[in-house]
Amino acid sequence: MSKNIKKVLVANRGEIAVRVIRTLKDMGIKSVAIFSEADRESLHTRIADECICIGPKNVKDSYLNKVQVINAAIVTGADAIHPGFGFLSENSSFAKLCEIYNIKFIGPNSKVIELMGNKDISKKMMQNAGISIIPGSDGIVDSVDLAKKISKNIGYPIIIKARSGGGGKGMRIVHSENEMDNNFKSAEKEAENAFGDGGLYIEKYIVEPRHIEVQIMADEFGNVIHLGGRDCSIQKNHQKVIEEAPPTAVSKEIMNKLYDMSIRATRYVGYTNVGTIEYLVSKNDEVFFMEMNTRIQVEHPVTEMVTGIDIVKEQINIASQKRLSYTQEDIKIDGCAIECRINAYDSDRDFIPSIGKIRGLNIPGGYGVRVDSSIYQGYDVLPFYDSMLAKVISFAKTREEAIKIMRRVLDEFVVEGVKTNIKFNKMIMNDFDYIQNNYSTSFLEDKMRTEGE
Repeated sequence: MSKNIKKVLVANRGEIAVRVIRTLKDMGIKSVAIFSEADRESLHTRIADECICIGPKNVKDSYLNKVQVINAAIVTGADAIHPGFGFLSENSSFAKLCEIYNIKFIGPNSKVIELMGNKDISKKMMQNAGISIIPGSDGIVDSVDLAKKISKNIGYPIIIKARSGGGGKGMRIVHSENEMDNNFKSAEKEAENAFGDGGLYIEKYIVEPRHIEVQIMADEFGNVIHLGGRDCSIQKNHQKVIEEAPPTAVSKEIMNKLYDMSIRATRYVGYTNVGTIEYLVSKNDEVFFMEMNTRIQVEHPVTEMVTGIDIVKEQINIASQKRLSYTQEDIKIDGCAIECRINAYDSDRDFIPSIGKIRGLNIPGGYGVRVDSSIYQGYDVLPFYDSMLAKVISFAKTREEAIKIMRRVLDEFVVEGVKTNIKFNKMIMNDFDYIQNNYSTSFLEDKMRTEGE
């Protein structure tokens, strides 16, 4: 028996808040936008049916203030909360609060979020489900001496990772024992500052892999399907820069293996709603589970473009206790989509953040183009939040055509008043190795090192 959601509080800001609100409008569901005092003039507050201020500019006092967000939902009569990505989207205690106050959290339940958010526990669960994992520490490593012992056993290079969070924070690649002391301590400190949790674990560092992820959907009746994969190998400092769907450089056999593993893992953990399972695929076609993201991904538009499915709409339908609208046989991957993230930072000056007022703006368009954004002429780019201004997506029948469209899109995209990485993205779209689909997760580091020599 489905339970129709009538009003959704969108617990986020920026382009993802705009993205969710637009789908809510398409579905005839009322929307509530939350905003900090600094975000009073943001686009998501203008297009929502209602908006409510939840605190000052600092995220800990506004977008990360769980009590304030819950209070906002209660005051406005919202019966559900969509967390978007970032902020509280993978916070199990926030999801638990929603359950306590009978507000539907549009995502998996708090128990699953907690299990999958703890990387050492999630790895053990995947191992128990028969999923290949990267060799590494059995749980948290609490001292440099233990880190050295484990690293010697599994062999260098290794990678230190934070137990909590993501986005490359608390990560360090270590090539020898001599590098361990400084890297371990700095990773521990960075993880503590970023996530309030300095717990670290160690994995074997897979050299020059592809970073492949599988989009899954699961309803509350045991139905699980996948929506194909994405190649997220173009990264800088372990953060994704460009994403593609489908992963054309990985064989059909390997992708089918990843799909089967993802369905099995989803069922094993009792997952519901939309999620993503991330893997590394080595040069020898070995596959390793990395993590499960219990939220919608930044790069979800490329999957939407090649499947024709509104993933946010499916999230809301699943949260409304409806059965999946599709079977696996219904899912057809057609064409190729590429996403570039447009950020407010100066790619000519070591990617330092750029702030200021957008004084001139031209958003690209035309056939095969999608732009997800919340900026407008006169918009103030603030120093308090993520630097992403927009996501531009090109779509065509082939990867070669999608690259050509993206080049045209980036030429048309004009942002005046702040520095952006548009020129940086153009460089990638014109790079020979990228065009030839000959790259790995170390692509950008290798390019920058070569140019610096």
